[in-house]
Amino acid sequence: MPTILRPRRSALYVPGANPRALDKARSVAADVLILDLEDAVATDRKDAARDAVAAIVPDLTYGRREIVVRVNGLDTPWIARDIAAMAAARPDAILVPKLSRTDDVRRARAALAAAHAPKDMNLWAMIETPAAIINAAAMAAIAEMPAPSITCFVIGTNDLAAEIGARIRPGRAALAPHLATVVVAARAHRLAVLDGTFNDIEDHEALRAECVQGRDFGMDGKTLIHPSQVAVANDVFAPSEEEVAWARHVIEAFAEPDNTGKGAIRLAGRMVERLHERQAKRTLEMADAIAAMKEDETSAG
Repeated sequence: MPTILRPRRSALYVPGANPRALDKARSVAADVLILDLEDAVATDRKDAARDAVAAIVPDLTYGRREIVVRVNGLDTPWIARDIAAMAAARPDAILVPKLSRTDDVRRARAALAAAHAPKDMNLWAMIETPAAIINAAAMAAIAEMPAPSITCFVIGTNDLAAEIGARIRPGRAALAPHLATVVVAARAHRLAVLDGTFNDIEDHEALRAECVQGRDFGMDGKTLIHPSQVAVANDVFAPSEEEVAWARHVIEAFAEPDNTGKGAIRLAGRMVERLHERQAKRTLEMADAIAAMKEDETSAG
């Protein structure tokens, strides 16, 4: 069953045609690396990028960090070779752009099956067209079967805004209903969901505000276009010290003998229910998973 408790605070796109970026990715503290064969690669570099990414994937798949490869679209001339190469390289997941209908999901699965992809290699779906927003619930509903499972929706806000004709302004009011639709569809079927990129590399304050908005919507993390953005996303999408302390307080309170049979209690002037206890346990699980990732980074370094 897909899980949303794995840390995916930061998902950095890495251009597959840029050897320096691929090499630098080894030391970037992103929870997810998305090695990109699509938007970041010019037409005449597709084959070289595919070879470079296939070669580096086995060196990057260690510890708890996820390695994902974004292949070219289903209707492009490169998709069959992309899938075949990645089936052999065995990243954690394949991210397919512009999946807009359930039939697209079936086509992607058929391509992976034809390439004899490993059963444990997951499928991630880019949600970046108006049709994808309309069909998000239907696509999420068939996520778990048959293999490979879809485990994550990745929102492509730039493409989505362009196709709608919307302007992305601070607060993203024009996109807010569509972002919420994707989150609800993903959560209804236990999928993770990642927010779109923030384009102004230098404006970390605005990036932080957009990360806070994404977390408030319920997203797991944010896709990023530059390593300098990773620290901001990691900070915003991680439980804060105050959240961890409150989670421990809630769990300890419900564990007291006088409260074990109660569905709701009063704690520090608040009404706290069993659903808050479940949320508290998730907070601590996520905090522990992030700590384990940091240990992996220290050991690898």
